[in-house]
Amino acid sequence: MSVWDKIKGEFIDIVQWTDDTQNTMVYRFERYGNQIKNGAQLTVRESQVAVFVSEGQIADVYTPGMYTLTTENMPILSTLKGWKYGFNSPFLAEVYFVNTKRFTDLKWGTMNPIMMRDTDFGIVRVRAFGTYVIQVKDAAEFLRKVVGTSGDFTADDIATQIRNLIVSRFSDVIGQAKIPVLDLAGKYQEMSGFLTQNVGPAVEEYGLELVTMLIENISLPPEVEEAIDKRSSMGAVGNLDNYMKYQAANSLENAGGTSEAFSAGLGFSMANQFAQNMGQQNQQQAAAAPAGGPPPVPQAVAFFVAVNGQQSGPFAMDVLQSQVTSGQLVADSLVWKNGMAAWTAAGQVPELAGLFAAVPPPLPPQG
Repeated sequence: MSVWDKIKGEFIDIVQWTDDTQNTMVYRFERYGNQIKNGAQLTVRESQVAVFVSEGQIADVYTPGMYTLTTENMPILSTLKGWKYGFNSPFLAEVYFVNTKRFTDLKWGTMNPIMMRDTDFGIVRVRAFGTYVIQVKDAAEFLRKVVGTSGDFTADDIATQIRNLIVSRFSDVIGQAKIPVLDLAGKYQEMSGFLTQNVGPAVEEYGLELVTMLIENISLPPEVEEAIDKRSSMGAVGNLDNYMKYQAANSLENAGGTSEAFSAGLGFSMANQFAQNMGQQNQQQAAAAPAGGPPPVPQAVAFFVAVNGQQSGPFAMDVLQSQVTSGQLVADSLVWKNGMAAWTAAGQVPELAGLFAAVPPPLPPQG
């Protein structure tokens, strides 16, 4: 090999870039100290833009195609270099390949909760996350304002800045929208459109285009979600009184033995008492109604009875009378009703004492 061939081989005559990373936005063509010579071949593939930089200044920009580098197709660089009649010697220039494809499935999300005022829950904290798509719109502006002299720039390098822009605008949008928390799920598409319009101009300042942006989820604190679940459960139950009676009836039907039946009966009694308490609350609310309405309906007196150390009841007066007659309830049986301080013998309760007086004495023995 001659000396001239050796020197000639040091000069670059093919300038191109094949992306195999799928994440690189800007790649600086590596010369390894070599120079670009007159007549070199430049290949710019689809979804690429080649930008020549000479002595720190952006010169010529090439869109997809094949070029033979001469003064005719390098007008800006020829002016900077002072080539009036063409160049015969190699020259130094930095070549940046900018990837103009769409970078999809980029993530964004709120690092800290955002406070908002809700009509149902008052002040709540929400978090949101989603995805967005960007694309280089102005390669020269992108190099000038974002990339600088970086020789290998990826989408991850700009993702944090765009995420901050999105989160900042999201706080404004969700505050201005005044959408109740329970209705947010049905407004994702509408809010995504608002966000794209708000964030898009700020992204364009970097030479990028925000193609689309999606909200995938807006979440609430666990305690608020739990409150929503409870409210949904109450709505599904409907009439609480009928629901508890139904549950108690199922317990009685499924009880297989005496102890199980007794436990089921106790559960039914407790459910019945709960239903009565609910009824009393409703009556108290009715009593607080404006004057002129009918007075509240009086409630029948009912007592709980201790049987073998277990609570049973409550029983109305007619049921207690039948129990006295059958001998199930005696004067020493412990009873209790709402308002009593403690369990008391039935014979010492004024309301029940008359029941025992009406019981006939035992028959005399037959002689």
